[in-house]
Parts: sequence; C-alpha cells; structure tokens
Amino acid sequence: MATTSEQGPRSMVIMISHGIEDERSTIGLTIANGSITSGLNVAIFLTSNGVDLARKAAADTTHVHPFEPLQSLLHDFLERGGMLWACAPCCKSRGYQQENLIDGSVITGASPMLAEIQGGAATLSF
Repeated sequence: MATTSEQGPRSMVIMISHGIEDERSTIGLTIANGSITSGLNVAIFLTSNGVDLARKAAADTTHVHPFEPLQSLLHDFLERGGMLWACAPCCKSRGYQQENLIDGSVITGASPMLAEIQGGAATLSF
C-alpha cells in the first residue's frame, strides 16, 4: 500500500525507452496503472523507441499475453490521470509533431520529469 504524506499522495516517474515491439513497454504501463491504483501520482516519460507508444494507432495491434492490450493500458493510464510525456528530441528525430500523437500525450523536454524527481518522486525505467 502506498504511503501518503501530509502533502498528499506520493509521485512516481516511469521512463520507457522501448516501443511497441518490446514487452517491456507493456510491463511499464501495467506497473504505471497499478501505481495509480495504489494512490501514486504517475508520469511516464517516453524516450528513444518509447515515443512510438504515443504515436496515433501505433499501440493498437500490440498485445503481450497475459497482459491487457497495449492500447487499453495507454487509454486507462490517461483516463485515470496519468501524465504521458514524449521526449522532444526523440520525437523530432522521428518527424513526430503533437498532431501525430494520441490525445493526452505531451511532447516535452526532460524538465517536467526532473522537477518530479527533485520533488521526491520514485523512479523506474523500462
């Protein structure tokens, strides 16, 4: 069970550098959703091939059994208030602009992630 301080729920930042072709992206999103369920504020920072997770329709065909389909995990994460950040240089190198990404994702530099970490967020990397 997640602990809370007097200031509210704790935070977690999960960095995902693997895309739709790798089961680690599914595992990272599964843990992100579980972390929200346990009361944490969760942000995912997508970097390298991970930015493909935010590209429209990219996750629609990925399903690593026995986990939920990747598209469902992304939808649930965003619906439950998770923040989905896509690395700006990684998007630029792939030619992705904001209109290429799913609703709820944000192209950004590392500053928001680093601010969460400086504020005491726990971190995981996949």
